[in-house]
Amino acid sequence: MRPKSMGTVKIIAAALIVVLFLLIHVLNPQFFPFILRMLGRGDILETAEYIRSFGSWAVFFSFWLTLFVNALGFPPAIIFSTANTLIFGILPGIFLSCVAETVGVTVSFLLLRFFFHDTAQKLIAKSKFLTNIDHYSGEKGFIVMLIARMVPYFPSGLLNAVGAVSSMSLRDYALASFIGKFPSTGIEAIIGHDAITMQEDHTRLIAVIIFALILIGWAAWYQKKQLSR
Repeated sequence: MRPKSMGTVKIIAAALIVVLFLLIHVLNPQFFPFILRMLGRGDILETAEYIRSFGSWAVFFSFWLTLFVNALGFPPAIIFSTANTLIFGILPGIFLSCVAETVGVTVSFLLLRFFFHDTAQKLIAKSKFLTNIDHYSGEKGFIVMLIARMVPYFPSGLLNAVGAVSSMSLRDYALASFIGKFPSTGIEAIIGHDAITMQEDHTRLIAVIIFALILIGWAAWYQKKQLSR
C-alpha cells in the first residue's frame, strides 16, 4: 500500500476510535466522568462495589473494563485484578484478570504497531545500537517479553509500546503476555486482596511478597546476563 493511502487509512482508523468513544458517551454520558473520578481516587473497594452493582453481568463488565484499561496502559491494573479477587474469589479473579489483561495489551500492541511502527522503524534504522536491539527483540522477543510480564508492578503501557515498535511477532507477544501475567497478576492481586481484607494469618502474604522479590531479582539478573552477551 502506498504511503499516502496508508496515511488515509490511519486517519480513518483514528476517526473511528473517536466515534466509538463519542458513541459510548452519548449512550451513557455519566460513564466516562464516573470512571475517571473512581480511578482517580484509586479506591479498590469502590471499584469492586461498582462492578458488583452490575449483578449477573458483573463478570462481563469487569472483563471489558479490565480490557479497556489495559489497552490504554493506565491506570495500574492492580486496581482491577484486586477488585476481581474480592468479587469472584482469588483463583477465578486472577484468571479473569489475566485473560482480560492479555486481550487488552494485545489490542494496544495492534493499535500502536498500526499507527507508529513505520515511524519507529525509520528512527531505528538510523542507529546501529537500536538496530541491534530491534534484531534481538525479533530473535528473543518471546523470552524477553515473558520475563518482563512476570515482574510485578512493571508498567504495562511501557511494555505495550516497546513490543509494538519492535520486530516481535504478534504471536510471541500475545503468548508471552498471557503466560507472564499469571505470576505477576497473581502476586499483585493476592497482596492487594490480603491487605484489604486484613487476613489474620499473614503466612500467604509474606510468602507471596518473598516470591515477588525473588522473581524481580531473577528477572533483572537474567535480562542483564542476556544483554551482556
